[in-house]
Amino acid sequence: MFSLLKRSLVLVALGAVFSCGHYTGEEVVEYSLPNIWPDYREVTVPLNIAPLNFTVEKTFSYLEAVVVGTDGTVLKGSGKRVIRFSLRRWKQLLEKNAGNSLQITVRGRTGKKWHKYPSFTIYVSDRPIDHGLVYRHIAPGYEVYSKVDIYQRELFSFRTRAIYENTLIPQTCVNCHSFKQGDPEYLTLHVRGEKGATVLQKEGTFRYLDSRSDSTSTAFSYPSWHPGGRFIAYSLNRTYQSFHVTSEDRVEVYDLVSDIVIYDTQENCILAGDHLTTGAFETFPKFSADGHSLYFCLAKEKNLPSEYRDLRYNLCRVDFDPLTGKTGKEIHTVIDAVSMGKSISQPVPSPDGRFLLFSLLDFGTFPVNHRASELALLDLEDGTWRLLEEWNSPDVESYHSWSSNSNWVVFSSRRHDGLLVLPYIGYIDSEGRVGKPFLLPQKDPVHFYGMLTRSFNCPELITAPVKLKLRELERRANGMDREPVQFRRID
Repeated sequence: MFSLLKRSLVLVALGAVFSCGHYTGEEVVEYSLPNIWPDYREVTVPLNIAPLNFTVEKTFSYLEAVVVGTDGTVLKGSGKRVIRFSLRRWKQLLEKNAGNSLQITVRGRTGKKWHKYPSFTIYVSDRPIDHGLVYRHIAPGYEVYSKVDIYQRELFSFRTRAIYENTLIPQTCVNCHSFKQGDPEYLTLHVRGEKGATVLQKEGTFRYLDSRSDSTSTAFSYPSWHPGGRFIAYSLNRTYQSFHVTSEDRVEVYDLVSDIVIYDTQENCILAGDHLTTGAFETFPKFSADGHSLYFCLAKEKNLPSEYRDLRYNLCRVDFDPLTGKTGKEIHTVIDAVSMGKSISQPVPSPDGRFLLFSLLDFGTFPVNHRASELALLDLEDGTWRLLEEWNSPDVESYHSWSSNSNWVVFSSRRHDGLLVLPYIGYIDSEGRVGKPFLLPQKDPVHFYGMLTRSFNCPELITAPVKLKLRELERRANGMDREPVQFRRID
């Protein structure tokens, strides 16, 4: 009875809007849904997302959309090229309809003729997404790094600000920004180049670490904060690139060396164990939600680059002691991907400890360069896993980040044009059911994505704005003022 009443309210509201509209000329009723871009039809969105402005992929002189909430609230959007909605009224509409849905009816005008399309639905979750998104802007070619910057974008609006631009310190680039479960008070990133070092900003204290030593193969690479905030797991990677002439996957990236160490932020010390610094390849460490396990990818040693197509990684796990920073010596294989002729990369456990999201590819460990890369979900309660067909596309799916409440994931995809990596947001519930993902909203998506020449690299969700101490970073880097890190074997 209640659902019938809600439907009736929507129909009454739509009738009232269209009966009061000033539509002159002939009206053509279309029988198929409008082909809109970005495709927001039937998506599930958080209650605090920016307006889903869109266009219709058919030439019209004017566009209009009417959005009606389940509660009967009506919002209009319009434009000559892009349908835009008021930020304030959109926010109110979503808040009033959290846990329900919106019906969107689109009209387009050509001359004196209006084309009216059937309504489509947008589902509004009552589970919010985090404050913002941090990403690195980088050219898709990978050959140069003359312009590599890190930005943050508010997800409830379109406001975007730079966190770091590499013009601050010439001839450098930045990589691998990471936060403790989205908390910007715990930040690490690495600056490459002659003046480079590892940035560590924890609870307002800034440090510039020289993580190179005679006992380690390289400086810090891929990081993972321990939930307690004291330890960070880093991989140490000596990475190389090869460029294909004929393959559809133009770039091949591989490690000649990769190990995993634990950095103790309290003691300023690298803790290294023999079982994670071997001739094999250990990479992409990620702590479990409870902090008692460390997940990572492990491959047998190969003769590279000649055997790069035979390089495949399993998903593995070791125990971790949050009091001492020591890892267990027994390596547990969580998923044996090698026996299936597959490779696993970038494992990321959900903050609630229920799931682990990873990339599955044919070989190697850099999914952003492999069109066959797909997202897969592991249920940590029963050990089963499946490909996320609802999120995957014929092109690359790769880097992914969970929201702090474990209900949203931002992941990277090349599905738009096969070249640029763009961020998509997907809903996931406590049972692992997922909603259709949607492209990050923009005020004018046609102009923004049409003029975009750089990829959204390494998207990470954050719970509050990032405040990097840029003046301190500039002073330390230009003054070559790097803090040496101690080293200790823990076996």
